[in-house]
Amino acid sequence: MANVELTSLAKLPTLSKLRKLELSDNIISGGLEVLAERCPNLTYLNLSGNKIKDLGTVEALQNLKNLKSLDLFNCEITNLEDYRDSIFELLQQITYLDGFDQEDNEAPDSEDDDDEGDEDDDDEDEHEAGPPGEYEEEDDEDAGGSDLGEGEEEEEVGLSYLMKEEIQDEDDDDDYVEEGGDEEEEAEGVRGEKRKRDPEDEGEEEED
Repeated sequence: MANVELTSLAKLPTLSKLRKLELSDNIISGGLEVLAERCPNLTYLNLSGNKIKDLGTVEALQNLKNLKSLDLFNCEITNLEDYRDSIFELLQQITYLDGFDQEDNEAPDSEDDDDEGDEDDDDEDEHEAGPPGEYEEEDDEDAGGSDLGEGEEEEEVGLSYLMKEEIQDEDDDDDYVEEGGDEEEEAEGVRGEKRKRDPEDEGEEEED
C-alpha cells in the first residue's frame, strides 16, 4: 500500500499470516498499535516517507515480536539525535533499521530473503520428513504390528477352536450318559428275565 495517500491504519484488515508490509510514502503519523493487533507476524515493515516524528509513535511496534526489519528513512524521526541507537534500544527484536544492522552491515535484498525463506522451508520439510532410515524403521514397526495382528488372529482362532472342542466334549459326555443309561436298562431287562426263570427252576427242584 505504498504511495496511496493513506492517513490511518484503523481500517486495516486482519492478516495474521502477513510477513511483509509496504506502507511507504503515505501520510501516516500514528496509530501503529493496529499493526500488532491485525498483522502480528510481520517480519518486514516499511514506513519510510511518512509523518512519523517521535519515538513514542514507534514504541507501539514493540508488540510485533517477529519484526526483523524496519524502514523509517525520510520520516522526521530520523532527524532525532542518536536516532538509530534509540530505535535499536526501543525495538530490541529488530535486526535491520533503514537497511542496515547496528554494525552498519547492509541487509540482504528482499529477494535473497525470499530465497533463504524457501531454503529454510525446504530444510524444515526435510527435517520433518526425517532421514530415509526412519522410514525403514517405521516399515519394520508396521510389519511388526501386522505380525502382532496375525498373532492375535491366530489366538482368536485357537480360542474358538478350543471352545468348539469343549462343546464337542460336552456332547460326547451326554452321549456317554445316554449310552450308559441304555446299558443299565438292558441289564435290568436281563435281571427281570432271570427272576421270571427262577420260580420255574424252584418248581422243578420241588418235584425232584
